[in-house]
Amino acid sequence: MSSLDKKRAARIKRQVRVRKKIRGSSDRPRLNVFKSARHIYAQLIDDTTGITLVAASTVMGELNDGLKYTGNIEAARKVGAAVAKFALDKDIKTVVFDRNGFLYHGRVKALAESARENGLIF
Repeated sequence: MSSLDKKRAARIKRQVRVRKKIRGSSDRPRLNVFKSARHIYAQLIDDTTGITLVAASTVMGELNDGLKYTGNIEAARKVGAAVAKFALDKDIKTVVFDRNGFLYHGRVKALAESARENGLIF
């Protein structure tokens, strides 16, 4: 097993352990964050119905404009602000944060702080 496979397996173990405790509902959906080497994704999920209510990522054209690179902290801040804006447009103010097994550091932290600064409560 390579070191990359070990890291991925450890993240999935953390993800499963946390997902047992965290559930999103229609009044307080789950803010799920996923990051790859090039992009970062955020979505608000209602776990009772299994529906994604709001989504934002660096793959979206309007967020991608003006960015030199989409896999950095600056891009994560833009995604956090966008997901907060989209959520507030749908009258969603409070969420449950799910870092998806990633450490609360760097891009994940920047996205969360940007979402808080733009009006989401968690």
